[in-house]
Amino acid sequence: MSTTALRRDTAPPGPNPGANPGAKPSPEAVPRLALALVAAGAAAVLAAWWHSTDHVTGAAGWLTGAGRITGLLAGYLAPVLLLLMARIPALERHVGSDRLARWHAFGGRYLVYLVTAHVLTITWGYALTDGKNPLAEGVEIVFHYPEMIKGTLATLLMLGTGVVSARAARRRMSYETWYYLHLATYLAIALAFSHQIVNGAELSVQPERTLWCVYYVLAAAVLGWYRLLLPAIRDRRHRLTVHSVVPEGPGVYSVILRGERLGELKARPGQFFRLQFQTRGLRWVASPYSLSAAPHPNFLRFTVKNLGGHSAAVAGLRPGTKVRAEGPYGAFTEDKVRSPRVLLIAAGVGITPIRALFETLPGQVTLLYRAGRENEILFRSELQEIAARRGARLVYLVGSRRRHGRTLTAAGLTHLVPGLTAHDVYLCGPEPMQRAVIAALREAGVPAGRIHHESFEF
Repeated sequence: MSTTALRRDTAPPGPNPGANPGAKPSPEAVPRLALALVAAGAAAVLAAWWHSTDHVTGAAGWLTGAGRITGLLAGYLAPVLLLLMARIPALERHVGSDRLARWHAFGGRYLVYLVTAHVLTITWGYALTDGKNPLAEGVEIVFHYPEMIKGTLATLLMLGTGVVSARAARRRMSYETWYYLHLATYLAIALAFSHQIVNGAELSVQPERTLWCVYYVLAAAVLGWYRLLLPAIRDRRHRLTVHSVVPEGPGVYSVILRGERLGELKARPGQFFRLQFQTRGLRWVASPYSLSAAPHPNFLRFTVKNLGGHSAAVAGLRPGTKVRAEGPYGAFTEDKVRSPRVLLIAAGVGITPIRALFETLPGQVTLLYRAGRENEILFRSELQEIAARRGARLVYLVGSRRRHGRTLTAAGLTHLVPGLTAHDVYLCGPEPMQRAVIAALREAGVPAGRIHHESFEF
């Protein structure tokens, strides 16, 4: 499959002196609104506790009250975390999967803290009320209160998911293992819901009980629609299959998918899909892969590096293999551009979404491509052809970290890219490299709102 077959018939637009990039709405409007809605929901939960509580007296009362508040907040936060990862189009488009994942991870830590605080304070408060030691009270609660076996299982599952989601634990397991273990969250939330309805004093009155049930039902419906039903509908409509697998470099392959009416997906350069290849060993995990070329009405190209069992098996895919695809996802797109000058920085397989953006972003574009060795440069001929066609600047930074240690610093980037502070910067590569370059860009005076990056971490 030639590269030209993956391109649109028209060349990407060049600089437009008459354009007014500043006229675009603030990219932070939707993220701020989303956070405000989450905060408003938390405030409503606290209001529910206040409405159902006549008075609080003594240490037992304060501990029990703290247990109920933390339990309510944990019960509220759990569906929020699922909705953040429900692939809601407005959030995916305006907030971005990368940022949503960070919010999800941040909220997940607080969920663990809230659940832990709930268990400890409610048990201690009840123990003081009954005149028992906390351990005996805990046994009494678990085995003699209704729905507490489910509540205990939910707590253990949530805490276990929190442990395997910690960064130190994630580094020791493959994406596939983490993915399967993370599914326990759904069971934990389902078990916790029945415990909340039966044991929650604040949820024993109206309209709180009805509103809480509606909240959980709506969250489940949104999750089911965007994560299950909509992908199934698109499967039948677009009928994606593997067209070919092309080696690009050491351990790197491009997978070209053929499908029907792919223009209806409205995929954009810089976005990614979650792909499930319907073959042995791959069909049960949806792994994220970025588009490495501008979408074509009949083809989509993804480039994959061998980073684990799933991505390694992709090299052996046969033409005609059916593919389930969720997406497109991500806000790493042209929408972030506010300047007529754009700097793209890629390292390693991070060139994948950057290559698609290099082909299509409007304005004056510079691409800095970092690679350890010459044979690790991907898409060399494509990049050079695109640079020549659109008059873009292409700079390879090939060699050891020692050789280019000063290039990707504030002084090095300022020297290499004239007018650096007036550029929008798109960055994609390994996490340590991204952190270092972001720090260098900020030191050089590039505003944080003009630095756009894509994370590979799960």
